[in-house]
Amino acid sequence: MKKIEKILQQYSIRPTAMRMLVYQFIQSKTTAVSLSIVENNFEKSDRTTLYRTLKTFEEKGVVHQIDDGTGIPKYALCNHENKSKKHRDLHLHFHCNSCRETVCLTNHQIPQISLPNNFIPEDINMLVKGVCDKCNL
Repeated sequence: MKKIEKILQQYSIRPTAMRMLVYQFIQSKTTAVSLSIVENNFEKSDRTTLYRTLKTFEEKGVVHQIDDGTGIPKYALCNHENKSKKHRDLHLHFHCNSCRETVCLTNHQIPQISLPNNFIPEDINMLVKGVCDKCNL
C-alpha cells in the first residue's frame, strides 16, 4: 500500500484508506470499471464516497472516463509518465458486443485529426465495437 500511497501523493491526492483500496481495485482489473462494479466490490462502502473517489481520480488524472455507448461511464487507469501535468489519453477503446467489457488499447493511438482553423479539440473519444479476443475463440 505504500506504493499506492506514493502514487496518489504524486497526483496531489490525500491517500485515504478508501482511495488506496479503490486505486488497488482498478489497478487489478484488465477492463474498464463502472461505479456499480466498484460498488459491488466494496459492499459496505457508501456509494457517494466511491463516486467522489472516482471523480477525484478523474479530475486529477489518475483515471480517465470512457463512453462506450452503453450509457454507463467506465473508468480505467491512465498510463502516463508525468503525473503532475494535465494529459489526454488519446488511445482507442474497444467494447466487446459479446461479453460487454471495455478495454483500453493504449498501444493504438487515435490518428491525428485535422480540424478547420479556430477549432480547438478538448476531448477525443474513439471507440471500436466488435468481438474481443477472448470471445472470438
